[in-house]
Amino acid sequence: MKKGIRSHLACQRMATALLMLGLAWGNSFAQEQQDASQTEGSSKEESNRNVMLNAASANGPREIQIGLPSADVNVLENGIPVTYATNPHSVNSLWRADASLSHVGLLKISETAITTGNIGYAVNSFTQLGQKGFQGTLNYKSNHFGMQEFSLNLNGEIARDWYYSGSLYQDFDPGTFKIRSTPFQDRTQIYKFALTKRYNEGRGELTAMYHYSNSHPVYNYATQSAPFIYVGDGSVKEFGDFALGTTSYLPVDNEMVYRDMRTGEMHKTNLYDATQNKGSEFSLMNTYKWDNGLEWKALMKYDHATGSVVYQTPMSLDQNAAGIRYLYEAEDGSMQPYNGEYVQSRMSCLNRGFIDEFMFTTELSKQLDNGTWRLGLNEWYYDIDYTSNTTMYDQSVPSDGSYPVRLYNADYATYAQRTYGANGYYYDFNKNASEYYKGHENKIALYFTHDWNITDELNVYYGARLEYQALRGENAAVRNAEGDYVGRFANYYLGATAPDGTRIASTPIEYDWFNYAFSAATTYKLTDQFGFTGDFTYITQHPRIENFAPATLPNTDKVSVPLGRAGIYYNNSWLSLTSLFSYISKTNNNSTLNLQHQTAGGNEILAAPLTYDIKTLGWTTDIMAHPFKGFDLHFLFTYQKPTYKKYETSVTFSDGYVGQINATGNIVAEIPQVIVEIDPSYMITKDLKVWTSFRYFSKTYANINDAYYFNGRWETFGGVNWQLNDKLSLGCTVVNFLNQTGAKGSIAGAELIEKEDADQYAGHVMAGSYIRPFTVEFSASLKF
Repeated sequence: MKKGIRSHLACQRMATALLMLGLAWGNSFAQEQQDASQTEGSSKEESNRNVMLNAASANGPREIQIGLPSADVNVLENGIPVTYATNPHSVNSLWRADASLSHVGLLKISETAITTGNIGYAVNSFTQLGQKGFQGTLNYKSNHFGMQEFSLNLNGEIARDWYYSGSLYQDFDPGTFKIRSTPFQDRTQIYKFALTKRYNEGRGELTAMYHYSNSHPVYNYATQSAPFIYVGDGSVKEFGDFALGTTSYLPVDNEMVYRDMRTGEMHKTNLYDATQNKGSEFSLMNTYKWDNGLEWKALMKYDHATGSVVYQTPMSLDQNAAGIRYLYEAEDGSMQPYNGEYVQSRMSCLNRGFIDEFMFTTELSKQLDNGTWRLGLNEWYYDIDYTSNTTMYDQSVPSDGSYPVRLYNADYATYAQRTYGANGYYYDFNKNASEYYKGHENKIALYFTHDWNITDELNVYYGARLEYQALRGENAAVRNAEGDYVGRFANYYLGATAPDGTRIASTPIEYDWFNYAFSAATTYKLTDQFGFTGDFTYITQHPRIENFAPATLPNTDKVSVPLGRAGIYYNNSWLSLTSLFSYISKTNNNSTLNLQHQTAGGNEILAAPLTYDIKTLGWTTDIMAHPFKGFDLHFLFTYQKPTYKKYETSVTFSDGYVGQINATGNIVAEIPQVIVEIDPSYMITKDLKVWTSFRYFSKTYANINDAYYFNGRWETFGGVNWQLNDKLSLGCTVVNFLNQTGAKGSIAGAELIEKEDADQYAGHVMAGSYIRPFTVEFSASLKF
């Protein structure tokens, strides 16, 4: 797009996309208060929330939205995060909801805040440990695209009070289309072995566990993009024969050439190798229960890992206005002129970190006649050596559904804006979103909670967390002689010399901060069926080491997140209803936009840091109904209005053009204002269940200036579950059974476009992400 500024969020850890408020807020009360004898604070988890029913991934947990950029730690196993930071070691590369787990649930926001110091919901899971006798579980899943997924757990007794549990997970997933450069879009293997000693007549339990993972999640941020025609009325049309979701938009050749940020050396890799994640974890867990109700838990984990994430993000999709002589390699190996109308530029971000993390949590709790108190301690240490090496290339945009080809610039020596490497394919090494940091982060926290049934009608739950955060290390935020930050430039690396003569060297970083969180909730039962409920959580944070990755230091001011909700509930024998008003905000969000502008020499991309706030008001109504035997209905309605505050930044390009963004007051991009969930299910017999799930997301804006938008869409699921006997169960699930197609998310290269200019781009070819295509999944579970 001409004079388009691309908000390239992905390469700056914005894979944790801006999220919605309220999709599950009301639900945390509705299920817990179906029985008037129960109180709000009596459970750490939400019920009635299928976290694995996911429209974005075939094997990852669903992301529950709260109106903010998602918290980085979102999955726990045995009370500790499975990974300290999801970039570059993603959750899906070392954790799956497989046969190795005895329980998977969803922690409430307040529980996550107090026990981890993060905001948002967290998936809560526990490892299947050895039991008496011999037990086994074998799970299998496939889909009509050819995915094969297996998980197996075997556990039993070795000797008196000694138990074992062993698990394996294997995933062979080609995705919904073949990318030809690698046979699988996800190839993951995970192995676990646990040895448990139960002692003192079962009061105590000590477990040693080893966990190994090896994963290549190519699909994460490399394959989920496609071209389409933006009609102008919120709808899109497919571009020729390019079918969204079932056609590859990656070149056949998956080679990537990059310059190492640490050494300046040139290297070549491929998509499969660049996404390798490997981890070796060692854990010790101990629990002990005294006869007086006092219980002690302790867990220690050490993880040595290599984490990798690769983005292949579309930047601009334009006609060849600069008149570059592009060539491509034909099947016979000859170089042929490219006469296609459109050219897509892509940025490859090769994120990799070498990680050592140590986590220790201990907790003491006691069950009383009128409640439970708990005292806990976290000691979390995270050490990482991280780079994100970036490189640009151009590719064809075929309208006939064929595979794109990488384009060779026969005139590359004449284009000053593009600094090419040893050939005419790759250019602008590390100029755009390249990142570097090395060091460690340590958090020590003390937390306390008390769940108190003051009377039969009144329950109060409250808790607090005090946290010390120490950060030490280095990054590449370099200042010149005038005291200004030196931005990234072509062939940037440690030791390089900038155009103004500044030598690039590592910069030490050292910070000490104090963070805290507190939460309080109350429920008052006016009658056995009707009552009032509300809660408030306030959390403070400071930047983490990953926020020091760009070319400038982040805003190190305190980040504060207040969130609150209040409303009513009503329960009877067949209906549970909750209606809540909600508020959440977050100050000092650190972000970096890669802003793109078309100059005479081609597309120029510059990084622009900014700090902004978000606030969201919402109203949620949640209903669980059982109108007749065998039939259940869940209904959830949310209205919200998330808006940007202080969202302003600008950069000056080489031709003098100043790219400015001022989105203050705008609706947050990609966030619908209305969300509806409808989940009916029916037990045909005691062993046979049919179910569906409908999720509606209203109109969403596709750029920060709210100029482009996508119409509302449905995400649909349906299935049949059949329990053949006490050993074998079968299932069939259909994803997107209405077979909706279309785009979602944001539009590449569109951020500078204002609302008054949007009409002129109707009918243009653009690129973005898309709705997951129609998929039929089959599953089987065998217990023995």
